[in-house]
Amino acid sequence: MPEFATASDGTILAFERHGEGPAIVLVHGFGSSRSQNWKSTGWYRGLAEAGFSIMAMDCRGHGDSAKPHDESAYGHDRMAEDVLSVMDAADLGQALVCGYSMGGFIGLRLLAAHPERVIKLALAGVGENYLKDAITAPEARAALADALLTPDKNSITDPRAKMFRTFADQPGKDRFALAACMRAMSPRLAPATLAALTRPILVVCGALDDTAGRPEPLAQMFADGKAMIIPGRDHMSAVGDPHTRQAVIDFFRG
Repeated sequence: MPEFATASDGTILAFERHGEGPAIVLVHGFGSSRSQNWKSTGWYRGLAEAGFSIMAMDCRGHGDSAKPHDESAYGHDRMAEDVLSVMDAADLGQALVCGYSMGGFIGLRLLAAHPERVIKLALAGVGENYLKDAITAPEARAALADALLTPDKNSITDPRAKMFRTFADQPGKDRFALAACMRAMSPRLAPATLAALTRPILVVCGALDDTAGRPEPLAQMFADGKAMIIPGRDHMSAVGDPHTRQAVIDFFRG
């Protein structure tokens, strides 16, 4: 059963804890949830067996957390503060942090604003496209949000937009909340800000992940960055590959 924390604006945030050992905070990707992103793909069990405890949260707009439909309720700075609210509720002063896709964007914001709370950061499903306007520009976000809300999803011609819409149509998901979250996605951090991040950072992506792009160009932006490629995996399948999980375990153990 989930526990609940309250964000600074009153939004209710769901999270759960498992295992014993050094704590890893898990932040899922857009349109997913703690259960879909991490539990169903074996991360809970795998991290616990590796000697870690986990604190997995549902981002606002997702899972068991509150799902506001107002765009002003979102943005990655606000969602990074949500991670702090959940960490505080779980009595975690510092933690290892792993974010997938949107969770990685949030993790970067968290590290930039509160480096004292992050021991190491693993970015999975985030790569060189983070550095490009194709992902982070308002026009790109608006196009994806429109695809989430269009009455006729067969009219969507862009493969990436169709992928997001198909994912958002799964049972229990709120497309209106997800569209608001997408429109409010924060711009990428500036290169100078990325270069100033001194904590160790792992960037791991599937070799076929056209959404994230290759991990090396992003890893090279950091003072202490490392890249890892998972062969034969794309954006949707890399998270469930045990090699992705093992790369994160090895990084956090090192």
